[in-house]
Amino acid sequence: MRTFRSILFLAIIAVMLVACSGSAAQLAPPQAGGGEVSGGVDPGGGAGGDPGAEPGTDANGAPIVGTPDDGQGGNAAVDDARIIRTGSMDLEVTDVAAAVRSARTAILAMGGYVGASNAGTNGETPYAEISYRVPAERWEDALAELRSLGGLTSKVVSEQTQAVEVTAQIVDLEARIRNLQASETALQGIAARATKISDVLEIQAQLTGVRGQIEQLTAQLKDLNDRAAFATVTARFATPVIAVQVAQSEWEPGTAVDGALASLISTLQGLTDAGIWFTIVWLPMLLFLGVLTLIGIAIARRMGVGRRDLRPPTPPAPPAQAASPG
Repeated sequence: MRTFRSILFLAIIAVMLVACSGSAAQLAPPQAGGGEVSGGVDPGGGAGGDPGAEPGTDANGAPIVGTPDDGQGGNAAVDDARIIRTGSMDLEVTDVAAAVRSARTAILAMGGYVGASNAGTNGETPYAEISYRVPAERWEDALAELRSLGGLTSKVVSEQTQAVEVTAQIVDLEARIRNLQASETALQGIAARATKISDVLEIQAQLTGVRGQIEQLTAQLKDLNDRAAFATVTARFATPVIAVQVAQSEWEPGTAVDGALASLISTLQGLTDAGIWFTIVWLPMLLFLGVLTLIGIAIARRMGVGRRDLRPPTPPAPPAQAASPG
């Protein structure tokens, strides 16, 4: 039992190392040297210096896509970058329904299709919002078509586009899937040679995990390839709105009357609340303070505080006359 598990563990490690080295070899760029032709067609017409290849094909017999020899010993590099393109456009059109039909016809003619749509009216103004999936190589053609729509587009209000390169992600996913598939094949071979039920169950659990990872990564790879192959542009169609119509639609006499009545009622409610508070709270307090004030004044008068002396003032004594001599 222990010996079998050790062999199983070593076999898995060996498979992983071989798969990783194979992936690194595939990702590494070819090095020119040793008399081999790198990155183009050799003088004999074969790709990569393979003497058995047919002219214009690579070692696997696939046709070579590229430009003729540039005179510098090799062909120009083929741009195989995978790019996800997305964008949005706000368009003013003379007729929303006609613009939607024209855009749909043009996108279908390019090999695209309608992804999602949303249409309705804003008051009395119709609008439509539609997402189109367009082949990546027809991206610029689709944008140009939406900008005109055969004269139905009167104004491009706004336009935004984004481009995200996912080449490295796709290459990484492909390498990881190949590694997992190699591990799955190795585990299946070990399971075929297992004799104990416990060993079979252990290998089956590992196979289930590996298969789940393969399916998950395959789904991610498919989604990236689909988004890179078909760009997405969302177009919003609407008719131009006249300022007078906007002012007329925003002004409603009934709304103004309701607002005035609401303001009047609010003011009356405020005054009524103030009267209630004054009658119930402030008026009794003022009366009580008035009574206390009168009582204090009466007590002060009885005690003579602040009473004035009403008697007439005493006249001053006349000055004494001097005695006459003799």
